[in-house]
Amino acid sequence: MEISWIHGLIGGLMIGAAAAIYLLVNGRIMGASGIAGSLMDGTAGSAFWERAAFVGGVIGVPALASLFMDMPATNVTSNIPLLIVAGVLVGLGTRLGSGCTSGHGVCGMSRLSVRSIVATCIYIGAGVLVIIAARSMGVL
Repeated sequence: MEISWIHGLIGGLMIGAAAAIYLLVNGRIMGASGIAGSLMDGTAGSAFWERAAFVGGVIGVPALASLFMDMPATNVTSNIPLLIVAGVLVGLGTRLGSGCTSGHGVCGMSRLSVRSIVATCIYIGAGVLVIIAARSMGVL
C-alpha cells in the first residue's frame, strides 16, 4: 500500500520548521521569493551569504536526497517554452504580490495577516483558473 500523502506531510512540516527557525535565528519572516530576488537584484547586502546558503539549500537538498532516495513521481511538463512562461509569470506574480507561498501562505497566514490571506486566495484562485484554461486548450 502506497502512502503518497506522507511525502506532502513531511515536506509541509519541514517548510514550517524552516520558517520557524529562520524567524528565530534572523528575527525576520522567511519569504523564498524575496530572498532569491534580493540575490538577483543585488539588494542582499551584508546578508548575501546567508541568503545564498538558503537558496543553495533549497536547490541542493532535494538534489542530494535524489541520490539516496526514490523520489516521488511528478507531473511536470516537458514543454520548455511553457515552463519558461510559467516561471516568468510566477516571478512577476511574486513581485506584484510582494511575496510567495512561503512568505504569504506559510508565514503570513500563520500570523493571521489579512494581506497574506488575500494574497494567498488570489494566487490560489489564479492557479486554479490557469489550470482550467490550460486543460481546456489542451496545453496540459
